[in-house]
Amino acid sequence: MTVAFIFPGQGSQAIGMGKALYDAYESSRNIFQEVDDALGEKLSSLIFEGDAAQLQLTANAQPALMAVSLAALRALESEKGVVLARDVKFVAGHSLGEYSALAAAGALKIADAAKLLRLRGQAMQAAVPVGVGAMAALLGADPELAAKIAGEATAASGALCEVANDNGGGQIVVSGAKQAVDLAIEIAKENGVKRAMLLPFPPPSIAP
Repeated sequence: MTVAFIFPGQGSQAIGMGKALYDAYESSRNIFQEVDDALGEKLSSLIFEGDAAQLQLTANAQPALMAVSLAALRALESEKGVVLARDVKFVAGHSLGEYSALAAAGALKIADAAKLLRLRGQAMQAAVPVGVGAMAALLGADPELAAKIAGEATAASGALCEVANDNGGGQIVVSGAKQAVDLAIEIAKENGVKRAMLLPFPPPSIAP
């Protein structure tokens, strides 16, 4: 059996994530401490018990998700005897998860990955101020329908909305100006899309 570890991207963050790992496993605690040290702040405190709006900020969410991903990996290694090089054929990740995968494989030091993700997040935040852009997931849409919806939202709002990601399995993400994405959600519902919802993600696009 071929095993792959796939690490999540932004949008999966939540206050309290990773706290059970931190409480249970020294190897996981060490990851959070390493990330805190690299950034020169207690990012772990924000992750475990901070303000949700602050965690949603890209500059915080990206290193935070990497920390939790690596904390989970360390728990598997220390408690279940997983050896990445022996037991896992591939590592990969969605957006920022690529950095988690690189750190998991040892291609990046965890401290360096944390610093890179903080810089990446700051650059993405600077490109589009919080609240200006938005992303929405369309569940039960194919790329052609999503493009049609985005085009109609752009035309009706006078602001940009376009297809950003094809996540597979009938899930398409559209992104753009907040007013256009809000309208796309309404248009999607009128077109029979099973579910259309805003993602907890400040910027309007996922960087490659």
